[in-house]
Amino acid sequence: MAGGFAQLRAQLLSRTGVPGPARRKALARLTDGWLGELAQDAGVNVGGVALVAVGGYGRGELSPFSDLDLVLLHSTETPASYAGMLAERLWYPIWDSKIRLDHSVRSVGGARQIARADLPAMLGMLDLRHIAGDPDLATTLHRRVLADWRSDAKNRLADLRESCQERADRSGQLAFATTPDLKESRGGLRDLVVMRAVAASWVADCPHQGLEEARSALLDVRDVVQTIAGRATDRLQVQDQDAVAASLGLDDRDALLKHVAGIARTVDHASDLTWHRVDRALSRPQGTITDLGGRLTRRIERTPLADGIVEQAGEAVLARAVNPAGDPTLVVRAAAAAAQAGLPVSPATVLRLARTCPPLPDPWPPVALDAFLSLLGAGEPMIAAWEDLDQAGLIATLLPGWERLRSLPQRDPIHLYTVDRHLMQTAVVASGLVRRVARPDLLLLAAILHDIGKGPREDQRDHADHAIVGADLCVPWLRRMGLPAADVTVIVTLIRHHLLLGDSAARRDPDDPATIQTIVDAVGDVQTLELLAALTESDARAAGPAAWTTWRAGQIRHLVGRVRRALAGEQPAQPPAMTRVETELVEAGGVGIVIEQVPAALRITICAPDRTGLLAASAAVLTMHRLTVRSAAIRTVDGNALQTWIAAPQFGDAPAAATLRADLVRALDGSLDVAARLARRTAPPRRGPVVPPEVRLPENASATSTVIEVRAHDLPGLLYKVSSVLAAAGLGVVSARVDTLGADAVDVFYVQTPDGAPLTAPRAREVAALIDQALA
Repeated sequence: MAGGFAQLRAQLLSRTGVPGPARRKALARLTDGWLGELAQDAGVNVGGVALVAVGGYGRGELSPFSDLDLVLLHSTETPASYAGMLAERLWYPIWDSKIRLDHSVRSVGGARQIARADLPAMLGMLDLRHIAGDPDLATTLHRRVLADWRSDAKNRLADLRESCQERADRSGQLAFATTPDLKESRGGLRDLVVMRAVAASWVADCPHQGLEEARSALLDVRDVVQTIAGRATDRLQVQDQDAVAASLGLDDRDALLKHVAGIARTVDHASDLTWHRVDRALSRPQGTITDLGGRLTRRIERTPLADGIVEQAGEAVLARAVNPAGDPTLVVRAAAAAAQAGLPVSPATVLRLARTCPPLPDPWPPVALDAFLSLLGAGEPMIAAWEDLDQAGLIATLLPGWERLRSLPQRDPIHLYTVDRHLMQTAVVASGLVRRVARPDLLLLAAILHDIGKGPREDQRDHADHAIVGADLCVPWLRRMGLPAADVTVIVTLIRHHLLLGDSAARRDPDDPATIQTIVDAVGDVQTLELLAALTESDARAAGPAAWTTWRAGQIRHLVGRVRRALAGEQPAQPPAMTRVETELVEAGGVGIVIEQVPAALRITICAPDRTGLLAASAAVLTMHRLTVRSAAIRTVDGNALQTWIAAPQFGDAPAAATLRADLVRALDGSLDVAARLARRTAPPRRGPVVPPEVRLPENASATSTVIEVRAHDLPGLLYKVSSVLAAAGLGVVSARVDTLGADAVDVFYVQTPDGAPLTAPRAREVAALIDQALA
C-alpha cells in the first residue's frame, strides 16, 4: 500500500460525491493504514515504541493539505537512541511523499512534562490517538496527560483564556472578517478545541447544542478553501470566495460569508458561555451544603430576577412554577431580566422556551414591549442575551424577517460588523446616550431597526435606498409591538432620515439656509431632532472608529445647533381638563385613591390637598407595595394635587385602594417610617454597566417654575429619593412628568419656592447637586 498511497489519496480527494465528513474520515483511515505499514517496515511494531497522532490528525480532521502531527513514543526501558533510529526510518518516507509533517520523538514521561509546561502541546495530546506499535504507551500517556490537566486545570485555565484573548486580538473575529481565518479567528476551529479541553477539565462543561454541526461545517469550508488554493491554508481569501461559494452550493461570496458568520457566531456564543461557567465554577462553590438527617446535600441558590425568572448557578432560568406554554411574554422577559442582571440565559431554558412558548399575539401585550425596551437598554450585556435567543431562532419569532439580516455581510471599509450585529451594537451605544433625549424608548427602537432595509447588493440602487426601504418595513413591526401611531411616525422619520445629519454635515454647507431648512422639514420638532442626533452618533460609533471622528462629531454638533435654533419657538401644550375620577376625588375632599385596571397595568389616581412632601410620600407607598411605576403625571388644581400613576405589580396581586390610602395617610402624618420600610427593599442584582444619572436644569423651560429634569436607571425608590430631596429643600412640586422607558426613567419636576416663585439660578444648581448626590 505504501507505494500506492499517493494515488489512492488523490483519487479520494477527487471524488466529488463524497461529503466532507465522510471524506475526512476516509482520508484519516487511509492515512492510518499507510502509516501503519510504514511503521511496521521501520520496526515500530516492537514493544516499547508507539506511533501516535495528536492535534487535528488525532481527532481525524484531515483536510486535503493538513499536516500530519505525529509523535514517536518510547518507554523508559527503550533507549532514546534506538527510538531515534526508528524515527529516521519512519519520517523519510513521509517526507518523500510531499506530505507536511510535524514530528517529535518523546518518552512517555518527557511528553507528559512537555504537556504540563506547554498549553498548545497539552491541547494536542488531549486528542492523542494510537496509530501503530505498543498501544499501552499511547493509553498511558493519554491517561496521565488527562489526569494532569484535570489536577492543574484550575490554575491553567486562566492561562488558556489569556491565550485565547491574545489569539482573538491577533486574528480578529471570524463572524465579521472579510478575509477570515477559519482556524485562529475568534469563533473558529481553535475555539472548538479549547472548549473540548475545558469540558475535559471537569471544571465546567461547554454547551453541546449545535457544536458538532458547527465543527463539521467549518471543516467543510476549509476543505474547499485548501482544494481551491492548492495548498495548506486556513485563510478565506477574497479572490477565492466566489469559487469556494460555488463549490459549497452557495449563491455568491456574500452568501458564503453569511454562512461562515453564522457558524462562527454559534461557536463564539458557546465559547462565551463556557468561559462564563468557568468563572462561576472557580469564583465560588455553587449552592450551600445542608445536613438532611445525616445526609449531606448541596442546595442550589435561586435568586429572583423578575416575575418568573431567577438566577441559578450564574444563569437566568425559569422559576419552578412557571409554565412557558401559557405565557408568550416569557421569551422577551427572560432575555431582559438576564441582560439587566448581566447574566446569560441558560441553554436549557432557551431550548425550553423555543419548544413550548407560544408566539406573542398581535399586538404585543404592554409587558412584552416594556421587556423588549429593557433588553435594548441593558448596554453591552444585551448582545449576549440577544444571541442566546437568536441561536434558537427566537428573535425571528419576535421580529419576523430578522433572519434576512442575520449574519448579512457589509463590505464597505467603515463597518466592522454584519448588519444584524451592527444593529445590536447601535442599540448598545444608544443605551449610553439615553440621557440626551426625551424619549429613550424611541431611540432604542430606532437603533435596533434603522438598517432593516439593507439586503443583497442588487437590491440597493444607492447609498440611501435602505433607509427608505427600512422606513416602510418597520411599520408592521412597530404596530405589532403595540406602539401608538404617533410613536410609529417618529420612528419612521428617524429611520427614513438616519443618514441625513451625517450626509448633510459631510456633503453640505451647514451654514447654508437651504441645508438647515431641509433638516427642519424632515424632523419637524426639537424632540425628533435630538433623537435623530443621538441615533446618528450611535450608528456611526457602532460602525467603527472611521465613522465617528472628532471632526465629524464637531460638524454634526454644529449642524444640530443650527437646526435647533431654527426650530425654537413652539407653543407649549395646553394642560388637560380634569377626568371624571379626578373631579369626583376633588369634590370629595381629603385624601382619596382610585385604582382602575388598564391594559396590562393599573391606573392609580391620587388626590390630596397639596403640601410639601406629598409626592415623596406617594412614591414611597407605591414602592413599598411593590408597584413598578411606568409613568406618572402630577399637577396642582385649585390647591389640590392630582397624581395619575400607571403601574403594575412586580409580583402577585395589586393592593387595594383602601390599603394604599391608609398607608399614604400614615406616611403624611409621620406614623409610618417610610424610609425604614424602603431600606428593606433591595433591587435585583445588577452586574451590567449602568449609565450614570444626570440632573438637568433646562433654561427658559417655564416662566413661572424652575424645571428640574432627572434621567437615571430605573430602580425601586428612585422617585422617592428625588422627591424627598425636593421636600427637604422646602420646594413645592406644582407639576411633574414621570416616564419609565424600558430600563430608564426620565422624570421632570416643575418646582417653586414656598411663595410660588421660581428658584434663583444658584439655588437651582444647589438643589440639582443635592439630587445628584442622593442618586449617586
